[in-house]
Amino acid sequence: MISNTTLLRAAMAGAALLFSWPAHAADDFPFGLEMTLDAQRMPGSKRIPNLEIGDAGEAMVELWCKGGKGQFSVAGNTVVFVPGTIVNRNCTEAQVQLDDQLLADLGAATNWQRRGDTVTFIGPKTLRFRLNTN
Repeated sequence: MISNTTLLRAAMAGAALLFSWPAHAADDFPFGLEMTLDAQRMPGSKRIPNLEIGDAGEAMVELWCKGGKGQFSVAGNTVVFVPGTIVNRNCTEAQVQLDDQLLADLGAATNWQRRGDTVTFIGPKTLRFRLNTN
C-alpha cells in the first residue's frame, strides 16, 4: 500500500512540474508562423493573402497579387504593422486596389487577439487570419 507521505510527495512533484512547464502558446502572437487571410479566392486567381512572421516580427507579405516585406511590433495586445518594399507583379487594377486596401487595413490595425488557430487584427476593419497548421 502507498503511504500518504508518498502520495503527498508525488502530488507536490507533479504540481512543481506543472508550474515550471512553459505557458501554452495558444494565445501568444504568432511569431515564427505563417497564416492565411480568412477570405475566398478572387475569380481567376488561386491566391489568398498570407503573412509569414519571423521571430523578430519581420514579415513576408503575399497579397492578392503584390508581395513584399513588412514589420510587426507587438506590446501586449497592441500591434503596429509597417509595410516595407512591396512589389507589383503585373497586377490588374482591381488587384492593385484590393492589395492596397488590405495593406492599409493591416497598417490601421491597433490591436490583435489570438484564439487557437485564429489571429484577428482589430482596427477600422477587422482582419481574421488562420494559422497554417499543416
